[in-house]
Amino acid sequence: MLFKVFPAAELIRLFELLAADRIVGPVKKGEDRYGRSLYDFDVVHDFSDLHLDYEQTIHSAKNYFLPYREDLCTFTFQDDGSGDGGDWHKEVDYGVYAPLVLFGLHPCDINALNKLDKVLLGGRYPNPFYGEKRANMFIVGHSCSPQPFCFCKSMGTDSAIRGFDLFLTRMDDLYFAEILSPRAFHLLEQIDCHDPDSSEHRHYMDIMEARESLFIAHVDTSDLTKILDLEFQASVWEEWGQKCLSCGTCAQVCPTCYCYGVEERVDMDFTRAYKEKQLYSCNLLDFASVAGGHNFRPESHTRLKYRYYHKHRGFVEAFEESLCVGCGRCGQSCLARITVPEVIASVRASKE
Repeated sequence: MLFKVFPAAELIRLFELLAADRIVGPVKKGEDRYGRSLYDFDVVHDFSDLHLDYEQTIHSAKNYFLPYREDLCTFTFQDDGSGDGGDWHKEVDYGVYAPLVLFGLHPCDINALNKLDKVLLGGRYPNPFYGEKRANMFIVGHSCSPQPFCFCKSMGTDSAIRGFDLFLTRMDDLYFAEILSPRAFHLLEQIDCHDPDSSEHRHYMDIMEARESLFIAHVDTSDLTKILDLEFQASVWEEWGQKCLSCGTCAQVCPTCYCYGVEERVDMDFTRAYKEKQLYSCNLLDFASVAGGHNFRPESHTRLKYRYYHKHRGFVEAFEESLCVGCGRCGQSCLARITVPEVIASVRASKE
């Protein structure tokens, strides 16, 4: 990894160099009822619309590489005019039309991408729709100030060491840049930057040290997989299930949820058909329903429990790390105010 330092005023020049491609970054979407600013990822056309000082976006950037709805393929019936009918023609569109720049991702969202890569690219059957979008991305990460609901430090995702091209940390009137790709290196060659000296290195380390003290939320992950196995039948799951509304909001805002369903649709005139993929949630009532009408998880608490077991048990067994990145979006968006730190703490308390 290479390091550079450049004046904060040069950031607009960096933005302009990347603007030849489509840029997606944090933009302001309004205010909540308490007057707090709301941010979300959206296409940015003007540098002044880019808010790198955002606390957290409502959604992650997931929908730009794992859309909520996506046509996997379409079929059109083509009559050859011979009177004997015709044949079906299949088209596959990966949805990649131009390079995409994700500008301003926090470490937790970068680590979320790294985790999804393991599932959707590293498995036996890589997802070509996801892979094509990932191959056309340039990622600019940006440091963040931990919020009271962030527990990414507990999940080991409070910093990013891979999964980006360029990572920026604000140091007063300077930016400390971490470089991971040749394109990022050549971009910085086109702006006013230099190698950091010893004082700038020290300043950067002081900022990182001060940031450590800002984490408030905490999840005890020690022996968590073993405890989850021991407490599979714990009564606390039923207590949380009584609160859960089974609305699926947590999965919608989660940067690492990837469960989906596929529906096949045929037009009434039989001239066109298509397969549509739609992201889903394991908390929804019919998630475990199968042909014949049987539902393997009819109770709310069972579905909620399996969501936690997938994040903190099954994924750990498969990839030796949790699927959760500790961004806290699920707890912030949950209408029942169910948060990961509270659920995990209650399971531990049940053991005791």
